[in-house]
Amino acid sequence: MLKSYETVLIFNPVLKEKEVQEVIGNYRELLKSYKADIVEEDFWGLRQLAYPIKKKTTGFYLVLEYKVDATAIDRLEIQFKRDENIMRFLTIRMEKYHLEYNERKRRGLAGRNRKKTEAEKTNEEGQQQS
Repeated sequence: MLKSYETVLIFNPVLKEKEVQEVIGNYRELLKSYKADIVEEDFWGLRQLAYPIKKKTTGFYLVLEYKVDATAIDRLEIQFKRDENIMRFLTIRMEKYHLEYNERKRRGLAGRNRKKTEAEKTNEEGQQQS
């Protein structure tokens, strides 16, 4: 049975963005070989790290949301550990509330890029004038 997972990868900042995209393409193909269904791929680009990792203060971030059989996760994480381009990774199994939130976020109803309703816009304007 396919379960939903989300993986956050932090790539070494020494790589060029083109090289990072090639590595991402390789992992996309690896997931497809495990018969995974990639739901969403969100490349954040180069970001500042909260604390240094391997004496690096920045890294390229990628968030992958996918559905795959649970047995593939162990094999996938072994590949992440072997890859010198990946400084850190975190894979979590998504529960129903997490799935609902991500779906709402994709539609613009939640999260940082949430579209505000007319009532919220009016309320904000009223508060600013006070």
